[in-house]
Amino acid sequence: MKIAFIGLGNMGIGMAHNLQRAGHELTVYNRSREKADAFGARVADSPKQAASGADVAITMLADDRAVEDVTFGDHGIAAGLPRGSVHVSSSTISTALSRRLAAVHGGHQQGYVSAPVFGRPDAAEAKRLLVVPAGPADLIERCQPLFDAIGRQTFVIGSEPWQANALKLCGNFMIASMLESFGEAFATLKKAGVEPHTFLDVMSTLFGSPVYANYGKIIADEKFEPAGFALKLGLKDVRLVLQTAEECASPMPIASVVRDRLLSAMAHGQGELDWSSIARMSAKQAGL
Repeated sequence: MKIAFIGLGNMGIGMAHNLQRAGHELTVYNRSREKADAFGARVADSPKQAASGADVAITMLADDRAVEDVTFGDHGIAAGLPRGSVHVSSSTISTALSRRLAAVHGGHQQGYVSAPVFGRPDAAEAKRLLVVPAGPADLIERCQPLFDAIGRQTFVIGSEPWQANALKLCGNFMIASMLESFGEAFATLKKAGVEPHTFLDVMSTLFGSPVYANYGKIIADEKFEPAGFALKLGLKDVRLVLQTAEECASPMPIASVVRDRLLSAMAHGQGELDWSSIARMSAKQAGL
């Protein structure tokens, strides 16, 4: 397929490489031109130019504002994407923006699929992402070869694109809650004289989850740089899941606690560290 790939950050670069390795023809656009020039594909001067002639435009960007900037307006994706072509948004964005994207693309007779992913940059490079798309069934089927190129498994979430965003936000809330739990447990065990890595071995066996094993090791090693996922973005996602919960009239009290812990970490200058550095808040409160 002819793919316009927009957003060559920590996650996007690995995804774009795997699409290229799978034989798809890429045109790339990135806000920082040097990253696009170094990628090794046709480089566009604007999102509109990248999307022009594309079968699918894929965005992998940091937040709502970044997606709005590349999609709307005279130089955006919606202005350049041909009728019948599809915008696949893999960004972790609000459910409200996802609904707006579906409406705007529908008005241009373009398709829209929300397809967030679970995984860190190393998983993106290794084609080990979990892809969670939602949208019209025919569009998801059309895009399945792209999901196969970037991930190890695809879970179709529903027929409305915003449903995938709700799932992704709830998934990130679960991870953030686990990070806070590790921080609290490690702080207590350090004061009890128990080696955190030993606790990690027990928990990794008990839960049998690579997420527990990988993030637990990061926290136990206190290796929060370079950030695979910046704490400031984790705070953004927990804020968005609380917005979604309010839309659905579904209280999420633990999410409110995690938001405040992430906000405290931001106040301590940890915004650019990995979001697992939330564990420092528990350590400080424990006097460590």
